[in-house]
Amino acid sequence: MRTGRHTLSRGQKASLALVAFFMACSVAMMSCSSINCPVQNTVRTQFAIYDNKGEANFVDSLWVWTERQDGIDTLILNALTGKSTFTLPISYMHPEDQLIFFIADTSHVQTIDTVWLKKDDIPHFESVDCAAHFFHQLTAIRSTHYGIDSVTIVNSLVNYDQNKTHLRIYFKARH
Repeated sequence: MRTGRHTLSRGQKASLALVAFFMACSVAMMSCSSINCPVQNTVRTQFAIYDNKGEANFVDSLWVWTERQDGIDTLILNALTGKSTFTLPISYMHPEDQLIFFIADTSHVQTIDTVWLKKDDIPHFESVDCAAHFFHQLTAIRSTHYGIDSVTIVNSLVNYDQNKTHLRIYFKARH
């Protein structure tokens, strides 16, 4: 009967170390496959409103509709008053969004303008576990000029960052 300790050869120790290394790698890879999808994963366009003097104030009321391809209008901003910024959703199926701005000032004078926003849609992939999203590169903007003086692109990349202003909209002076 043999008693005592069994010693491993140098080759056996190397094999055990290699097995332990691969087990640690497989555990690490399994833990990485359960990616957390971002909580703040909405992609919206941030507008900032300015008056004709370049001051960020807006006392009028603003409604915004979007005109879809099927001819149905969808209200996407309802009676914004007293704010100088707002966000709007952006489509991911069309190269150009059409937005209808309805402005009613404090004297009940109403104007309607249309804004066309051209963009490139950029597919954004996080993980197969997360919902598909699109980022957007704003390429051009134009508008009618009944109540709007001008619209400018400030930051052209629209992504998850809700702190960036993408567009500045300047309204004409009201009488």
